[in-house]
Amino acid sequence: MVRLMGRSWAQSTRTPHRPPGQRGPDEGGSRRRRFGKLRSALSGRSVAGQVFVLQVVIVLLLVVSAVVALVLQVRHDSTLEAHNRSLAVAETFANAPGTVAALRSPDPTALLQPKAEAARKAAEVDFIVVMNTDGIRYTHRYPDRIGKKFVGDISPGLAGRSITEEITGTIGPLVQAVVPVKAPDGTVVGLVSAGITTANVGGVADRQLPLLLAAAGAALALATAGTALVSRRLLRQTRGLGPYEMTRMYEHHDAVLHAVREGVIIISGEGRLLLANDEAHRLLDLPKDAEGRLVRELGLDSDIADLLDSGRVATDEVHLVGDRLLAVNQRATELQGGPSGSVATLRDSTELRALSGRAEVARERLKLLYDAGVGVGTSLDVTRTAEELAEVAVPRFADFVTVDLAEAVLSGEEPETVGRLRRTASSGIRADAPLYPVGEQITLVATSPQARSISTGESLVEPDLSKATGWLAQDLERSAKVVEYGIHSLITVPLRVGPLVMGVANFWRSEKPEPFDVEELTLAEELVARAAVSIDNARRYTREHTMAVTLQRSLLPRNLPEQTALDIAYRYLPAQAGVGGDWFDVLPLSGARVAVVVGDVVGHGLHAAATMGRLRTAVHNFSSLDLPPDELLGLLDELVGRLDQDEEESGAAVTGATCLYAIYDPTSRTCTVARAGHPPPALVRPDGHVEFPEVPAGPPLGLGGLPFETVDLVLEEGSRLVLYTDGLVEDRERDIDVGLEMLRTALTGADRSPEDTCRAVLDSLLPARPSDDIALIVARTHALGPDRIADWQVASDPAAVGEVRASVTRQLAQWGLDDMAFATELILSELVTNAIRYGNGPIEVRVLRDRSLICEVFDGSSTSPHLRYAATTDEGGRGLFLVAQLAERWGTRYTPAGKVIWAEQPLPPDAQP
Repeated sequence: MVRLMGRSWAQSTRTPHRPPGQRGPDEGGSRRRRFGKLRSALSGRSVAGQVFVLQVVIVLLLVVSAVVALVLQVRHDSTLEAHNRSLAVAETFANAPGTVAALRSPDPTALLQPKAEAARKAAEVDFIVVMNTDGIRYTHRYPDRIGKKFVGDISPGLAGRSITEEITGTIGPLVQAVVPVKAPDGTVVGLVSAGITTANVGGVADRQLPLLLAAAGAALALATAGTALVSRRLLRQTRGLGPYEMTRMYEHHDAVLHAVREGVIIISGEGRLLLANDEAHRLLDLPKDAEGRLVRELGLDSDIADLLDSGRVATDEVHLVGDRLLAVNQRATELQGGPSGSVATLRDSTELRALSGRAEVARERLKLLYDAGVGVGTSLDVTRTAEELAEVAVPRFADFVTVDLAEAVLSGEEPETVGRLRRTASSGIRADAPLYPVGEQITLVATSPQARSISTGESLVEPDLSKATGWLAQDLERSAKVVEYGIHSLITVPLRVGPLVMGVANFWRSEKPEPFDVEELTLAEELVARAAVSIDNARRYTREHTMAVTLQRSLLPRNLPEQTALDIAYRYLPAQAGVGGDWFDVLPLSGARVAVVVGDVVGHGLHAAATMGRLRTAVHNFSSLDLPPDELLGLLDELVGRLDQDEEESGAAVTGATCLYAIYDPTSRTCTVARAGHPPPALVRPDGHVEFPEVPAGPPLGLGGLPFETVDLVLEEGSRLVLYTDGLVEDRERDIDVGLEMLRTALTGADRSPEDTCRAVLDSLLPARPSDDIALIVARTHALGPDRIADWQVASDPAAVGEVRASVTRQLAQWGLDDMAFATELILSELVTNAIRYGNGPIEVRVLRDRSLICEVFDGSSTSPHLRYAATTDEGGRGLFLVAQLAERWGTRYTPAGKVIWAEQPLPPDAQP
């Protein structure tokens, strides 16, 4: 491989020979391209580029270090020279003849200043200062500084020692020497200081610096040129490859030689074997010293040797080499500008053909398991999940599949014992197999494979059913028919999740003559194990769903109360995916009025159903107070808010709900409606026209803070009021606006009964699998005619009570209710007397004949009377007690103008409307 690479590089960089002075037509462009490639290769990504950069950096560091060292050395030598010169000048001047005498003269400055300046200029120093022992200058370069204090340390000089120091003086940073001037007796009579400033000290170094930099630049240029020549040579050898590419080339070379499970051989143009990897050595049985030898000398079969020596193109040619069938692919190497020769790959198709059959079987089995994982358990229905298991295995694994489950599993329970099964699912390649049909109850014989599989929890294989005595004993007649039909082999696998066994799955074979084997038993176990989890999930869901539906059904009204104001029809459909909190109710009120309510609790499951029951109970209690719809919704809102607060503190999900509450009065044909976040009601007029009245929505229950508003609707007799929950008009695939328009279309039409209306609505809007509960109520209105209503205005005078009794007696006689006159007179006497005595005018009496006889007394007071037990000595206080004894029900309701006290008496059976 290395020799081939070297030859390839050499040939690829070789240029055609031309006479001197002659240029090819593209030689200039070639040179530019080579220069561009060189510049790109030296950019740092290739090995040559990285070596070039590294060498240039090293040379640059060496040059810079040398320049810095020379500059520092020059400056050190200059400073040392300054120390020596200043000391020598100071000592020479201090020991000069006449210096001592001048210091002792009356005017030392006159004698010493000219000498000091002459000496300074001659010695090329910046100053020579002569001073007395107190440091007062006698001489200085600048005369204005004579007589001033010397800057520096003179204590060593006074002690008789010379000193050199670097300080900042009056003329700037400098190097100065201080030398004592001694008398013949050794006494210090003065001091001499000579110094040079730092600017003059560094001047020498600065004058030498250009020379140093020029020398460094020349060295750097020479080193860079040499490095470039070396890098160019390295670039030609590595062909511009970087370290990563060269490492990968070595790894690929090693992988081709040792790791590739396909033979690779490289042959030169002369027919010589240049490279063969380990797999090629194995497939062709090559000798160890094969590389470098001619192909025809390797002892190969003539067929394969001719192909390799020819170098022609070959694609998946099959050649017999020994006992192997080799698929050979061969391509020439010079097609891409490389050296002459060819590359061939060898693949052992003998082993591949043997493996391909097993691989195909394994692939089919994996595909079956994948399809089972996707296709089994798509619904939470036990029966449907069993059917999916049977369908996915036919005909890919078995010719017939049956699934038998315990009865308890079908109802969602855990079976205590599995002795009797019911055939739940069956699938096969034909429909006439004499196996037990779906729905058949099967009592297992203890010796049957199914019974043994259930008792042991292990799968069993019956390779030959005609000899399986235990299976034949299950049903002698049917078993004989099964064998005669051609079914000859069986696998039975228990449907088990942990210790729970729910039934068995049976796989039957008839088409293939071979019986089921151990590998197929393992596949069946894996298939059933996945399906068993889905069946158990469906069983658990069935149990929980049954419990939730049972709870919900127990909380909803089972029978509607008797009343004559509305003809009611309703439908309630729980969701398929889980029980929700939709609810409805019909509540008779005083004065022949009827309340219709429908609501929806957010969420699904037992919690939503329980919350629905609490709200329905609350509506029952609040309706007994005869509250208007807006006030009743306000109380419900407070209740839901408290429930939410309790749920938040306990960490449970917060409850939300919507509600619509309507009160219909048949005496005035007025329907008062209020809603809290609920869809609006639909109103079908007697002529069949449908409209959705504008009822203010109000916030959902539990939000609080906002009041609810009511709307009064005047309904013609025979109108249909339709209340519903959002599950009817809205789902994942349908917007609520589309649902409302569909509802309008379904309701359109006159002369429909409430039952027919419910049926038409569900036929049009009910989805195949409702994702939410659906509650629907259709109420057709009736009016209480004037012939069944009697009312009188009563003056605020106790004498008017007698007139009321007489009027009521006459009215009851017209209605044929003479037997009720006595009790009615007593009731009205007490109620009217209380209104005259304790209430405010105006006072009105109204008697209604409905399913009961209703007596109502209106007055303008908001004070409600209370029932009490009078003592034996009390003269009064027994009026309401008598009313309660005579009436079936009585109570008080408030109106915007005051209150109404009412009492109901049951009508005789022959007087019922």
